Amino acid sequence: MNLIQYFFSLETQRKRLLIKAPEGALKQYLSVPIIDLDKPIMHSDILAVDFETTGLNAKHDDILSIGYVELSGNQIRLGSCYHQIVAAHCELEAENVMIHTITDQEKASGRPLASVVEDLLTALAGKTMLVHYAQIEKTFLEQACIKLYGMAPVFPIIDTLALAKKRHDRCSQTYASSTLHLSNLRDEYGLPHYPAHNALNDAIATAELFMAKMQYSELKGNTQLKSLISTAFS
Repeated sequence: MNLIQYFFSLETQRKRLLIKAPEGALKQYLSVPIIDLDKPIMHSDILAVDFETTGLNAKHDDILSIGYVELSGNQIRLGSCYHQIVAAHCELEAENVMIHTITDQEKASGRPLASVVEDLLTALAGKTMLVHYAQIEKTFLEQACIKLYGMAPVFPIIDTLALAKKRHDRCSQTYASSTLHLSNLRDEYGLPHYPAHNALNDAIATAELFMAKMQYSELKGNTQLKSLISTAFS
């Protein structure tokens, strides 16, 4: 599927889903057209998103927290920062707690999944989602919406991991898979270290990595969204 077909496929799916969607946050999200993929990135509204989860399987694991921040006009809008722990109905395993550092007490005081997903859908409407490793955010958001609304939304995604992989694959030298880790890619641009596995920290870190690619002319402000959108999951 080429990018033109992909855009019209997303927009067609959005319109079809809008007809069937129940009243509420998902219907409101679907009522906003997919962002014009011919827009240059410097004039596009983007939402950097990160999830912390109990595992990697969206059908069996749970979302523990969601963080996001807006990018607009070549700026990261720190005033838009959002971080919320989800009151997931699951037992946390010790080895996972050591990674995401969310405790049972924090989880118990979190907000319901429906409320947090509603916030995310409201923020995401009319924007492109920016993530590092799209498999997680895409599949977990889809499963959450299926659980809450009976259907999954459609949304365009820019994946900084996929962009980095494409750049490294163009080089003749082999590289370790760890090269594509968010922290290691940030090191390439001299970006500071943040505590990892916090949803908001990782969303900001992803946004900064994306901006660094623009500053180093790896991406130009007049680059069209359609050249960056990941179609791997279409």
